[in-house]
Amino acid sequence: MTEEVKRVYAFGKDAQGNNVTEGNTSMKAILGGKGANLAEMANIGLPVPPGFTITCQTCMEYANAGNAWPEGALGTIQEYREDLEARMGKKIGDAEDPLLVSVRSGAPMSMPGMMDTVLNLGLNDQSINGLIKQTDNPRFAWDSYRRFIQMFSNVVMNLDGDLFENAITAMKHARGAASDTDLTAEDLQELVAEFKQIFAENVDAAAYPSLVVDGAVQFPQDPSVQLQLAIEAVFGSWNNPRATLYRKQNKIADDLGTAVNVQSMVFGNKGNTSATGVAFTRNPANGEKEFYGDYLVNAQGEDVVAGIRNTSPIAELKDVDGLEEAGRELEEVFVTLENHFRDMCDIEFTIEQGKLWMLQTRVGKRTAAAALHIAIEMEKEGLISKEEAVMRVDPEQLDQLLHPQFDKNASYDVVAKGLNASPGAAVGEAVFSAADAVAVAEAGRKCVLVRWETNPDDLAGMIAAEGILTSHGGKTSHAAVIARGMGAPCVCGVEALRIDAEKKQASVVGTDIVIKEGDMISIDGTTGSVVLGAVELVLPEMTGDLDTILEWADEFRTLGVRANADNPEDAELSRGFGAEGIGLCRTEHMFLGDRKQIIQTFILNEDPAVREKAVGELLAAQTGDFLGMFRAMDGLPVIVRLLDPPLHEFLESPRALDVEIAKLEAAGGDKALIAEKRMLMEQIDGMSEANPMLGLRGCRLGIVYPILPVMQVRAIATACAELQKEGLNPKPEIMIPLVSVVAELEKLRKVAEDTIAEVAAEQGVELDIPVGTMIELPRAAVTADEIGAVADFFSFGTNDLTQTTFGFSRDDVEAEFVPQYLAERLLPYNPFATIDPGVAKLVEMGVELGHKGNPDLVCGVCGEHGGDPDSVKTFHTIGLDYVSCSPYRVPLARLAAGQAALAEKMGDGRDK
Repeated sequence: MTEEVKRVYAFGKDAQGNNVTEGNTSMKAILGGKGANLAEMANIGLPVPPGFTITCQTCMEYANAGNAWPEGALGTIQEYREDLEARMGKKIGDAEDPLLVSVRSGAPMSMPGMMDTVLNLGLNDQSINGLIKQTDNPRFAWDSYRRFIQMFSNVVMNLDGDLFENAITAMKHARGAASDTDLTAEDLQELVAEFKQIFAENVDAAAYPSLVVDGAVQFPQDPSVQLQLAIEAVFGSWNNPRATLYRKQNKIADDLGTAVNVQSMVFGNKGNTSATGVAFTRNPANGEKEFYGDYLVNAQGEDVVAGIRNTSPIAELKDVDGLEEAGRELEEVFVTLENHFRDMCDIEFTIEQGKLWMLQTRVGKRTAAAALHIAIEMEKEGLISKEEAVMRVDPEQLDQLLHPQFDKNASYDVVAKGLNASPGAAVGEAVFSAADAVAVAEAGRKCVLVRWETNPDDLAGMIAAEGILTSHGGKTSHAAVIARGMGAPCVCGVEALRIDAEKKQASVVGTDIVIKEGDMISIDGTTGSVVLGAVELVLPEMTGDLDTILEWADEFRTLGVRANADNPEDAELSRGFGAEGIGLCRTEHMFLGDRKQIIQTFILNEDPAVREKAVGELLAAQTGDFLGMFRAMDGLPVIVRLLDPPLHEFLESPRALDVEIAKLEAAGGDKALIAEKRMLMEQIDGMSEANPMLGLRGCRLGIVYPILPVMQVRAIATACAELQKEGLNPKPEIMIPLVSVVAELEKLRKVAEDTIAEVAAEQGVELDIPVGTMIELPRAAVTADEIGAVADFFSFGTNDLTQTTFGFSRDDVEAEFVPQYLAERLLPYNPFATIDPGVAKLVEMGVELGHKGNPDLVCGVCGEHGGDPDSVKTFHTIGLDYVSCSPYRVPLARLAAGQAALAEKMGDGRDK
């Protein structure tokens, strides 16, 4: 078929057994991940139920036109439907031998559980009889029909799922049935009638006039109506709240759309020789090479991921009577898929009366530990190269490996055990709804979300919680898959837990233990343990697979990685994480605590003798600080930024003082004390600035109060001299902050050099201490050639550079309007989290111009962007010498820098 825009692609075989697939795995942007991989499985000869895929672009055309179909699209879908019916030798809705289809979403980027699916489409009051006739299994047929009505009502018509679940529960109670499978064909037929009545009573007739028959709403009997409404619902689910939130959380673009896969149904609920399951070719929790997953006999796929019934491990499948051959074939398929895709695969399958069918495969979600182990093992096995192994690990995932674990020396009692679904440990208040998790987190407290089983609507609460605990569901349930993707600890399938969400409490079977809302609990997603009370947590050591991958990344990266650290403890931690120096030591952090009073005395007292005494005390304290810092980073550079923030940050809040004075006056307090505090408040008020971030701060402080830079440089040089005498190799560098004109740097550089020379003479040593500046103002970036001529290095302060480029205050906008900007897509992402292209252009300009002024200039970044993987790639492209970030982000930056170098070498992005 020839058409200007191809909106539909076939996959699978024709009636003669010939492969008529039109797509392949490289077409994910068009067919979505599911459609592209269905096509690929068909192309390599695996058993795939035939179907067709409606493209992602059609979804976006439909959405952008206000949910109106593009011209000719419905006609094309009808052509492909007829083609599928011809290939299958049966028609959708046929009263004698009906073809049933599934309608599934499939975005270009994996979004498990975020969008919608409809199964068993094509059943109606006539085709149910044909299904009974063809299968000679009335119970199966009525079970399929009730599932279709239930799913269609919930997914397509947005009816409350509890309406149907309550009806099933009432039926089970009335029949004394322990589970759904104990209901008879007659029971299910009765449920179908009840479900249709629920549908009729709850669907808005005005909104769906096409469903009104003889003045009343009727469940749609026309398969064409069923199919169109289902496709529209799946398209619509691209923009449902949970999908939108998931994309935001995982940095997935909003304009990709979802494909829709219409596929002939195969049934795992045709008795004990039928089954359905979800599996991985390797263990997604730890990366071990084993077949991993869950299956259910006599069930449909949604039953597995929904956690409604407790599952059996996939390793047992080939030992089950009637399923042995399919189980062995499935293990062969595991090997085929892993060798073909050269990665760990996530698989959905159905066995229909002993026959295996493959419903989906994709590169499987995995924990950080598993990602590292799989990449290393596959490199050893020769499946991938070392370069590919490095590219396979998401830098953001490494945060998981730095997550807390239970302290091995802690004493605690495990009150229940479940499945170790996602590693790491969490401690927090027990909450029993997603809304409560969000509320507790917004109040600044930590919580653990406790649910019977999570569903996609719980996503906001799952993100807000420290960890997730469920009483049902297997390792491939919604809770497990989403938690692993987020790196959140998760324990699921705790059968001993009886959860009463309405009362907001949970009891432990066989004990008198009741966990109530607000009680502190601890979970260990590595062992599956649940503890009542708070267990002390510790951070894991960086060894094993993580060390290996980071060492490999270090072989390829050209960008240095340093750390932001303000004390010896953080310096030592940074070095342990592989930092190659300190890119930013913020000396203002050394003026807090007990020393705050000293700097306050300096600021508020104009008596030269008092100020000199205060400065002397600060000199002694700072010298000790630098001795510890330089010793911890012996042999590596330590860039010390001279005092930067506005002075009001060291003073009391005028508002707090005003309140304190008012309280003293009301209580008849000491008049002398009140007068003293009032004078202090007036003095602080007199120093107030309209915008302190653009006022007396940075290098301006050193010019207005020259005694301060002299004191700080003397402390740096003295510490350096003392360590040199001990035989160590300290490498301090002095950074002048907030320079906007070259004259500022020239003046303060001379102050620094003169002070260094004085200390060198006093100590009898030679001191070589570079002096550079922080580029954090647009003027500095565009005049960097002038500034570079008198600087040994540039360190780009991208936090302030972002503020001054946008005119944003990072202390205000993230709580005020940036969330709205992101929601309305006025900004693609938070520019304080990932470097903005406009700010990056200023950095690039600064680097280029700076090297014109000084060809030997060293350039780095010390803002928080230095630990953001996407920003690190930008900085690599610009050609910086290093990035600097918080200690715990150093491993991420090392990996991201290696990947940036490899992507440039390979000519593309991360290996997909």
